[in-house]
Amino acid sequence: MQKHPISKYRPYPTVDLPDRTWPDKRIEKAPVWCSVDLRDGNQALPVPMTVEEKLKMFDMLVAIGFKEIEIGFPSASDTEFRFMRRLIEEDRIPPDVYVQTLVQCREHLIRRTYEAIDGAPNAIVHFYNSTNPLQRRVTFGMDKPAIKAIAVEGARLVKELAATAPGNVRFEYSPESFSDTELEFSLEVCEAVKEVIQPTPDNPLILNLPATVELFTPNVHADQIEWFCRNISGRGSVLVSLHTHNDRGTGVAATELGLMAGADRVEGTLFGNGERTGNLDIVTVALNMYTQGVDPGLDFSDLPAIRSIYEMCTRMAVPERHPYAGDLVFTAFSGSHQDAIKKGMDARDRSGGDLWQVPYLSIDCDDIGRTYQAIIRINSQSGKGGVAYVLDRSFGIEMPKAMQPEFGQAATRVADDTSAELTSLQVREIFQKEYLDRTTPLDLVDYEVHHDPKQLHKVGITAKVTVGGEERTLSGRGNGPIAAFVNALDNGGLKDFKLTDYAQKAINKGSAAEAVSFIQVERQADGECFWGASIDTNVELGGLKALVSAYNRSR
Repeated sequence: MQKHPISKYRPYPTVDLPDRTWPDKRIEKAPVWCSVDLRDGNQALPVPMTVEEKLKMFDMLVAIGFKEIEIGFPSASDTEFRFMRRLIEEDRIPPDVYVQTLVQCREHLIRRTYEAIDGAPNAIVHFYNSTNPLQRRVTFGMDKPAIKAIAVEGARLVKELAATAPGNVRFEYSPESFSDTELEFSLEVCEAVKEVIQPTPDNPLILNLPATVELFTPNVHADQIEWFCRNISGRGSVLVSLHTHNDRGTGVAATELGLMAGADRVEGTLFGNGERTGNLDIVTVALNMYTQGVDPGLDFSDLPAIRSIYEMCTRMAVPERHPYAGDLVFTAFSGSHQDAIKKGMDARDRSGGDLWQVPYLSIDCDDIGRTYQAIIRINSQSGKGGVAYVLDRSFGIEMPKAMQPEFGQAATRVADDTSAELTSLQVREIFQKEYLDRTTPLDLVDYEVHHDPKQLHKVGITAKVTVGGEERTLSGRGNGPIAAFVNALDNGGLKDFKLTDYAQKAINKGSAAEAVSFIQVERQADGECFWGASIDTNVELGGLKALVSAYNRSR
């Protein structure tokens, strides 16, 4: 017997649509968004939200910009009934927001739903019944006419009760498991519902086509949507709505292709919370649009705050690799990636252009409330560019390019030895230890610079130093304090190097008076080069201390 009997599975049929047009389309405008976090998302939680938590989530969804929010199944849950009543009685629903309720096509549940929405300024009654052959046969034991009759009777009742409701009521119908229902039968049922509702272009019927279980590749879903959009009558009087799940891991792709195929509306949840592998992730689809220059009409400019409220209310965690919102999605550990990001950010700073063009980053993290300090993190796989980026962005220490490989090796060596990621503070501590704290064997205790009025291009220096713990006084001359100090070391028999590079830069974070000095020396014995560095408010002293640092590192 086979360990894995593959014969129990078979492929789902494709759609005969040889003249499909969706592959040549682009998403050029945002759909109508409907959040189902408070219904589909909530019912998938191990511990459902309390009324207070649902209120907090509702307020956040309104602030993000959702104009349609499915708040629950009030006919089936006392908690959700009370939640709806609080929204209405406490006047929490903005005048431009529709609260949506889900209900099965059953009379007592529909009547209870209208009790729940009584007084709502704007409401959508979302009624549904299952239409796919598996549930017709296994769950209900009904044929097609009986299933269609359920939908028609549900439509009649929701329309009848709407006539007596004090607020504005719109209708949404879902042939549940549309993805697994024969297209012709889905169309037949929707046409029958539409015949009852009698929608108009000014008051359209929402026909929601759920991929209740994701069964096939996204292109087949797009074919289904395009076929339906072509064949439904009175297309201008219906809004075709998508409700994808993520069983195959392609819910986002299915939605994007479904929009290209002609859909008008999208239902989903923040971060894709939902049954099994989840619902559509609206954050991902909306920000995917944003990165293509399409305004999604939703405000995710403070995504960390949105994530925080979501995690608090749902007790669910956003994974570290979750698109846009995960802790690590704007993080580069690879040295080559870090180097490319640093160069891209530096080029953007220099050019000041509006167009976002940074390697490996499809979006400006600042647009969604993320910080650049989190982009590059250091571990044993990191390289010179990443370490340099962290020092520059976090502490304003801009190393010379030629120095970056040397310090990169020092930092990654620590990461390798500890088998751990380094924080930006730890990188700064390594810089401190490797360069700034190098005071042995040579240490500069004090110095005095003498200017000769007869030789303006020459200065003298008297330096009090300790060498291996022994105090000495050295003197020298040169065309500047650093050159004079090099001459003094030579006169004292300590010069076994050649000064090869010198740079000094203001620190662009913290005290404006501080500057960082860098000096490179070449050891005469073998030609190996070493960098030294110092940070000081006295640029003259800073240069001398950087030379001491380089000297000590060459020992």
